[in-house]
Order: sequence, then C-alpha cells, then structure tokens
Amino acid sequence: MIKVENLTKEFKVHTKKPGFKGSVSSLFNREYTTKEALKNFNLEIESGEIIGLIGSNGAGKTTLTKILSGIIHPTKGKVSVLGFNPWKKDNEYRKQMALIMGQKAQLWWDLPALDGFLLLKEIYQIPTKDFYDRIEFLANYLNVKEQLNIQIRRLSLGERMKVELMAALIHQPKVIFLDEPTIGLDLTAQKAVRRFIKEYRKEYKPTMILTSHYMDDIEELCPRIAIMKQGQMVYDGQISQLHDKYASNKVIELNIEGEDQQNILLNSFPEELGKIQKDGKLIQIVTPRDLVMESSKFALNCVQISDFSIKEQEIANIIEKIQNSGRLSD
Repeated sequence: MIKVENLTKEFKVHTKKPGFKGSVSSLFNREYTTKEALKNFNLEIESGEIIGLIGSNGAGKTTLTKILSGIIHPTKGKVSVLGFNPWKKDNEYRKQMALIMGQKAQLWWDLPALDGFLLLKEIYQIPTKDFYDRIEFLANYLNVKEQLNIQIRRLSLGERMKVELMAALIHQPKVIFLDEPTIGLDLTAQKAVRRFIKEYRKEYKPTMILTSHYMDDIEELCPRIAIMKQGQMVYDGQISQLHDKYASNKVIELNIEGEDQQNILLNSFPEELGKIQKDGKLIQIVTPRDLVMESSKFALNCVQISDFSIKEQEIANIIEKIQNSGRLSD
C-alpha cells in the first residue's frame, strides 16, 4: 500500500539576469527563486492496484516518482510505501521496489544483459534456481531469449527496453514505478511492453504507478488515473468515469457517399444541435449527450448514409480540458 499525505517539494532555481553584465554579476551574487514541484499532494493506492499519472511536463509526475522510490526527499509531508519511509533508503524497502525510467539505463552498455542480471542476482541474493526460472519466464514473455548474450549497445531501442524491464523485475518487487516505459519506442515495441506489463500483473499482482504521455499506455493498463497540474491533483478516479463526469458531448461519425450529399448535410444541419465538420471522407457531428438521438435522426432523414457510429470524445481531449480548467478532484 502507498499513502501520501500533504506532500510538498520545493526546489531553489537560479534566476539568471539578462545581458552580459547580468551573467557576470550572477557569478558573484546569485539570486534564487523557490519553485514548488508538489503542493500539499495527497494520494492513496491499495496493494495490487495500478494507477496512471498524467500531466504535462513540469506537473510533478517524475518528482513524485523519485520521492516514492527514495531518490529525493520532500520538503514536508508524509509518505508510506509498504510501511517504509522511502528516503531513509532501508535495504528491506529497496529489495521490494523497482524503478523503471524509459530515459535511464541501469544495465552496462558494453556487457551482455545476462552478465548484468548475474550481478543483480548477487545484489538481491536471489537463489540460483529462482534466478534462472525468472530469467526463463521474463525472456519468454518479452521474446528476447536470443538477445541475452549480446552487448547492450548492439541491441535495438525496443530490445534494450525489454532487457531493462527484466533487470528491474528480476527480484520480483512488490511495488513498481514505471516512468515513461515506452518513450521513443515504435508501435510494435510499445504494444509488446504493454502486453508484458499486463501479463506480469496477472502473474505477480504488484502495486504499480505508471507515468506516460502516451494515452494508449494509460487506457490499456490503468483503470484508475490521477491527473496532475503544477504539483497538485486535478482529478483522481476511474478512467471510465471521465466521460460521464467531464464529457458533455458525444461524436457522431457519418460516411456519406458523394460530395453533393455531404454538402447538403453540412449546409442544413441546425446549429442548436451541435457542430458539424468534414474530416476526410467522414462527416463528424459533435453534439451534446442529451441531443444525440435528435442529431442522429436529423442526419438520417436528411441524406443517404452508408455507415454510422456514435463515439465518446477522445480521452486525451477530456484530460486536456480538465487540466486547462484547473478543476480540483471531487
């Protein structure tokens, strides 16, 4: 279980003075401003739960992850992860935690992955049989058995990410922090990593926090999300509830053969029923949720339609709307 109470993290930032004289003056008389990366932040995560952290750059996601993993300590507030205070760096806590950062590597560049795993075996004191069983399980799921004896620097980016996942999970941690695990990967590698994370969760049921700018990662892996803005919580709840609570519109997509028919609908659609636009071969109508039936009926009676669908708005658009509104979670 993870519990965060009134967490605040402040950084002192050097204020640069403009111009050449300002730069010289800053060498002898530096001025600093205080930036709050986290402000009275609260969060509670149950054992075995996975939650997605969402926010723009500078929202405080990575700062929170680093505090929970014990890399940095907060300015004030309380944190408990598995009953431990992370920044005290208790070895018992380290044995039960893993941090995976998509932009950071922990394996040695000039060594094969398997050599790095053997060192981790000694660090975490993993019994030999358990070690090779775990290597077999992880390598099979990630499809990298043939790459384990190849130098890390000779692997593709996707293969490197997979062996980094193996390195982080080889000691079977109970809490896993995933900070942008699919950043820079192609679509095939992203899908492989997501598929592996889902299978790993089924097998071992760890507590997970995932930060990502890819909405596919969040939607596929995280039933619950926490949206952050400028170090504060903006929304904390089930991703399935976002549409009901914050999306006032639905999207009707129509496939209409012939430009003349399309123009008839575009020119005659009533403004009070919503906004209509052409998107390639499709006509899209963004209409209030309570006017979906009326808007659909008008379109069907107006022109001949070859295909028809009603969709929710994109999750990414709803999240952007919440962030821009600055609305705090209920």
